[in-house]
Amino acid sequence: MSVTGILFILVFVIAGLSVLYLFLLSFFGRFFYRERWGAVEGGMRRIAVLVPAYKEDGIIVSTARGLLALDYPEDLYDVYIVADSFQRSTVEELRRHRVKVVEVSFVKSTKANSLNEAFSRIGERYDIALICDADNVLAVDFLRRVNAAFGGGARVVQGRRVAKNLDSAFAVLDACSESIGNHIFRKGSNALGLSASLIGSGMAFEYGLLRDILKGIDSVVEDKVIQLRIAERGVMIHYLESAVVFDEKVSSSKAFQNQRRRWVSGQYAFLWDSFPSACRQLLKGDLNYFNLGFLHSAVPPRSFLLVLLPLLVVAGFFMGTVWGWVCAGLLVLFFFSLRMGIPNSMINKDFWRAVAKLPGAVMIMFGTLFHLRRGHKSFIHTVHTKTDVSNEFFRDTGK
Repeated sequence: MSVTGILFILVFVIAGLSVLYLFLLSFFGRFFYRERWGAVEGGMRRIAVLVPAYKEDGIIVSTARGLLALDYPEDLYDVYIVADSFQRSTVEELRRHRVKVVEVSFVKSTKANSLNEAFSRIGERYDIALICDADNVLAVDFLRRVNAAFGGGARVVQGRRVAKNLDSAFAVLDACSESIGNHIFRKGSNALGLSASLIGSGMAFEYGLLRDILKGIDSVVEDKVIQLRIAERGVMIHYLESAVVFDEKVSSSKAFQNQRRRWVSGQYAFLWDSFPSACRQLLKGDLNYFNLGFLHSAVPPRSFLLVLLPLLVVAGFFMGTVWGWVCAGLLVLFFFSLRMGIPNSMINKDFWRAVAKLPGAVMIMFGTLFHLRRGHKSFIHTVHTKTDVSNEFFRDTGK
C-alpha cells in the first residue's frame, strides 16, 4: 500500500472512531437519559456559592445581586466573590450587599488559585460548594434543585449551562456548541452509567470533597483535573439538566478565537498528561476514569471534524467508490449525532444565519492550531459585558 493509502486509512480510523464514539453518547443521551431527582429535598443544606472573578468590575455587582435573589433560605447560603485585581470602588460596592468579598492577587491568576485561597479563609462550615463564573446568572430554583440532588445521594453535580445571550452569529454558534456538548458529554455519559464531564461553572460539590481535591491544583484547565481526581475516588459526577445556569457567549471573532485557543490547547495538554494514568486505570477495569481522562479529550473538536470529514469523503472517492460512500455515511452519522443535541426550538432563522457564518468560525478554529503552544499555560481573560438574560428559550427561568 502506498504512503497516501496508509495516511488515508489512518485518518479514516481516527475520524471513524471519533464519530462512532460521539454517536454512541448522543444516541444514549437522546433515548436513555433520565434525571434521577425530583423536587424532594431531604432537608436543607448550607451552600457556599463561590465566584472566582478576575477584573470583572463591569458586571460583578449585577451578578452578585442576582445570586442574592435566589429561591433558597437566606440563612442557608452565602455568596463569596473572590475578587482578583478589582478596583477599590467595586469592592466597596460589593460589601454594601449581602456578599462576602475575598480579595486576592496572584502573579499567575487562575480559578484554582482563587478557590484555594478562598477555602483557606472561609471559617464557616458548609455542606455544598457551588462554583460559578462572574458572568453567570442562575435560574431562581437552581439551589433547590442542587439541594434535592444531594438529598438523593449525589456528591458532585454539573448543572445545565445555556446561553445568556443570542445577539450575534458567534453567540448562536457558541450556544449550539454548548447544547451539543451538554447532550453528548453529560447526558450521554450519564445514560451509559459514566460520569458527566465538568464544564467549569454551575458545578456543585460536597464541600469537603472539593476543598481536598483542589489542593495543589494551579492549572488553567482545573475542571478537567478536578474530574479526574473525583473519578480516582470512585465518585460519580451527575448531570442535572433541570438546574439551569446562564453563561455569556462570545459576540466577536477575536473573543471566539482567544477562547477556543485556550480550550483546544488545554484539551491536548491535558490529554498528553492524563494518557498514562488513563491507560493504567483502564487495565484495572475503571472505564469511567478512562472515559474522562482519555476518550473525552482524544476526540478532535467538532469544528475540526466538520472540515476533516468532507475532505475524507472526497479522498475516499479517489480511493474507490466503496470508500467514498463509507466516508459519506460517516459524515451523515456525524451530522445526525450533532443534530440530536440541538433542541428543535433553536432551529430558526437566527440559527440558519449563524450556520452561514460557520465556515468562518471553522477557519478561526483551524487558525488556533498555529497558536496553541503554551496557550493553556497562560490565563487568557475574556471580557464580559452582558448583565441581562436575553435568551428567549430560557428567559423565564432566570427571573
